[in-house]
Amino acid sequence: MKQDFFKLAIKGVQALQPYQPGKPLDELEREYGITGAVKLASNENPLGPSKKVVDAIQANLTDITRYPDGNGFGLKQALAKKYPSIETEQITLGNGSNDVLELIARALASESDEVIYSEYAFAVYPIVTQAIGAKAVVTQAKEWGHDLAAMLSAITDKTKLIFIANPNNPTGTWLDNDTLTNFLNSVPPNVVVVLDEAYFEFASHSQYGVDGYPDGLELLKEFDNLIVTRTFSKAYGLAGLRVGYAVANKDLTNILNRVRQPFNVNLLALKAAEVALADKEYLDASVKLNHEQMKVVTDSLKSLDITFILSIGNFVCFKVDDALACYENLLKHGIIVRPVANYGMHNYLRVSIGSAVENQRFLDALKILV
Repeated sequence: MKQDFFKLAIKGVQALQPYQPGKPLDELEREYGITGAVKLASNENPLGPSKKVVDAIQANLTDITRYPDGNGFGLKQALAKKYPSIETEQITLGNGSNDVLELIARALASESDEVIYSEYAFAVYPIVTQAIGAKAVVTQAKEWGHDLAAMLSAITDKTKLIFIANPNNPTGTWLDNDTLTNFLNSVPPNVVVVLDEAYFEFASHSQYGVDGYPDGLELLKEFDNLIVTRTFSKAYGLAGLRVGYAVANKDLTNILNRVRQPFNVNLLALKAAEVALADKEYLDASVKLNHEQMKVVTDSLKSLDITFILSIGNFVCFKVDDALACYENLLKHGIIVRPVANYGMHNYLRVSIGSAVENQRFLDALKILV
């Protein structure tokens, strides 16, 4: 008799659907027989890699026969230098911030626990919650963002974790410092709050940052039950190398590092992230481009009378009558954006902010379709 291996999986895994990444460029070009397609689906950095990062990778290529530093000493030192409020013992490195989000869930929650996150929040939160068999408590969003009052009301004696993205992906909405601090003051100390700051650099930059936007690393001084996660995939342009990190108090960090896989960040990624962190010129250029091109895109959406959600990330969600048809028609024009129906946003598409040329290609195609 044929074995039904699906039944061997735990219930949470049985109910999961695999994460669907943005459509790859080469797949689109194969399907439609086109060249020069533009991908604006995965919130990637349109600048390309920093030259300093490329040089660092080339300088370390001959070392790839060796295992990387399993503790990531150099990168942790660089992070502590850049952010003087934290110590190296507070840092957990991951294969992208998704990796550390999964580590947190696996280390702290179980089948008897509850995990709270918001409607329209990042897709990884339900994935990691279901994977460990915990109960997902999804609170209703408020104006496309987190309703912190609803999240507080959802806390029970079974609540272990609360996931908050600031700014949120895919909506781009955000919480200010006072609102977030008041919330953290109200959360019981035995409930861990995970503050996902994957788009922190875009929202906080001194020249283009948003007034009142909080710095999670500063909040760690006040709240022992807080974990802050960040990534090198977005503003630092290292999405393909997969480097992220979590910062928390030393006791929580100790727990996370007990379940972290050995050598979970590869050698070239560690070297690249360390160099990227010090490359202020690249970061400034990345944030400046995003700020300027966000205005171009949103001004054009306004001129086309297209509704969109105000975003402080490097992406924007816009509303169309038939999102699936618009998505497929954009593909035919060589433009990849991101459907967000899996978030319950059936009439919306998310477009990443690309280069000036890429954004104009998208806007020119959109004008034809709407």
